[in-house]
Amino acid sequence: MGFLSHVPNGDIRQVIRHFTPNWFTANMGTGILALMLALFPYGHWGQVDIAKGLWCINSLFFALFSILFLSRAVFYFQDLRKLLDHPVQSLFIGAIPMGFATIVNGFFIIWPLRPESLVVATAFWWIDVILALISVLLVPYLMFTSQGHSMERMTAAWLLPIVPPEVAAASGGLLAPHLAPAAAENVIYTSYVLWAISVLLAMGILAILLLRLTLHKLPHQDMAVSSWLTLGPLGTGAMAMITLGNADFASFHGALTEMAHFAQLAGLMIALLLWGFGLWWMSMAIFFTLRYLREGLPFNMGWWGFTFPLGVFNAATYLLADKTGFWVFQPLGAAFTILLAFFWTIVTRKSFLGMWTGRLFRAPCLSEETGLPMACERPQKASQEASTMVS
Repeated sequence: MGFLSHVPNGDIRQVIRHFTPNWFTANMGTGILALMLALFPYGHWGQVDIAKGLWCINSLFFALFSILFLSRAVFYFQDLRKLLDHPVQSLFIGAIPMGFATIVNGFFIIWPLRPESLVVATAFWWIDVILALISVLLVPYLMFTSQGHSMERMTAAWLLPIVPPEVAAASGGLLAPHLAPAAAENVIYTSYVLWAISVLLAMGILAILLLRLTLHKLPHQDMAVSSWLTLGPLGTGAMAMITLGNADFASFHGALTEMAHFAQLAGLMIALLLWGFGLWWMSMAIFFTLRYLREGLPFNMGWWGFTFPLGVFNAATYLLADKTGFWVFQPLGAAFTILLAFFWTIVTRKSFLGMWTGRLFRAPCLSEETGLPMACERPQKASQEASTMVS
């Protein structure tokens, strides 16, 4: 199959027109794998060098995807509006700040930190905060006002625009200890607000999701991988509590010292609770995936959901191993990293093939992209169906 042979109408400009935020999930998955390889606790087999290579590749692809997405906004603005009105595609706007956050975190986890890179990382973090706020404010507003949704069609993908603020909060915990006290306090307070916005909203969505699964059973096969997304807010929520607790202890002085001790201990306890809750959702995701595999599991860009949620849960596991010393966490974290690398290898191969041939560059209403065939229906049609049912 030739390069871009399946692009719509054979027109290479359609790559820009049909480019969607789904592609930033590849940045999320690749970035989190790089970070977890850098933290892998066993042996010295070049994992840090591999992590650096993946981080560089991920940064280049993030720049490329950003150019394509901005080009669509400039040259195909009307089509971009259709994306915002789409009940599934719009959710992936949250993938942009989360993919960017993995690049920011690489400055602290993968590379040796220098004064110049600290300046860049600080600027990038504030940009990520702005992108996260756009995601968590804009997409829910569109869900409430112009999109068509129903309980039966709900999936864990609703979490995608909600999670970015707590991802930024976890990054803020890595950044703050390296800043001057005044700048560190700004980062820490902002991060706690971001955490509160994101985690509390995510808990509400998880409660509704539990009800939806009970009443309407599992979603369509094309959205099978969405079950793994539940790990995202729980893993990043736990990460942020630990990193911010450490930042409080390193940054607060004087009258705030006592509060820093409390925040560090309370953050560790909250992280343990969130991790335990995440372990239950992970078990459910594994059971669901095994069931779907028996029925058939068609590939779409939603398969990247195997990677980032597991990766942030993996990161929380490593942090708990470091803070508690409990013997279970470190080997379990290593096992999660191996599983993450396995998922990443499979999904990357399929995604690259789809990108090379152009098969994955399709209009937002195609199931290969959205992972939800019925989501192609316009909100007006859904409203008409509801009115008919009421009549």
